[in-house]
Amino acid sequence: MSDHYFTEQPSVESRPEKIRAELRGRNFMFTTDQGVFSKGELDTGSELLVEEFMFPKVNGPIADVGCGYGAIGLPLAAETERAVWLFDVNERALALAEANRDVNGLANIHVQASDGLQNTPDQLYAAIVTNPPIRAGKAVVHRIFEEAAARLVSSGEFWVVIRKKQGAPSAKEKLATLFSEVELVKKNKGYYILKAVKY
Repeated sequence: MSDHYFTEQPSVESRPEKIRAELRGRNFMFTTDQGVFSKGELDTGSELLVEEFMFPKVNGPIADVGCGYGAIGLPLAAETERAVWLFDVNERALALAEANRDVNGLANIHVQASDGLQNTPDQLYAAIVTNPPIRAGKAVVHRIFEEAAARLVSSGEFWVVIRKKQGAPSAKEKLATLFSEVELVKKNKGYYILKAVKY
């Protein structure tokens, strides 16, 4: 069976590519690679999540779960002095995220290996964002939802992008069992941007 982007050590040959993207009015350079989510181009869902995200009013760091090469976390870090943590299980993705952090000059980004939020620092977050690993299965995605609900400050926000045909309606239902408020922020091209607030 070929490995997926949520594999710790992708066996597929490394073939790095550089891509440019304009996000939130800023230009970014990313290096992507085989064995990493959305190789060679910026994923539409990630782009929508980046553009729709609004920083919460509460203080605290931001976390990007399943960060890949940093397409979500880097543009957010460029707009804030808060610490932004990037977590992924994929070692190749983490190395790319670190390289992309450095080439884009973002000193407030911390990159760490973690399966979801299981191996993360003992701290709470003001916001957690994710473009979840759908191919890993619903149980993994819902576990990330549960971990996020436990790791937010009061009035903290969980932002997720998910396609309708890949389970957005059931994801919204699951979030409603974990959070005080769940809002459909935007629907576009079959993608749902959901925001869940913890009170």
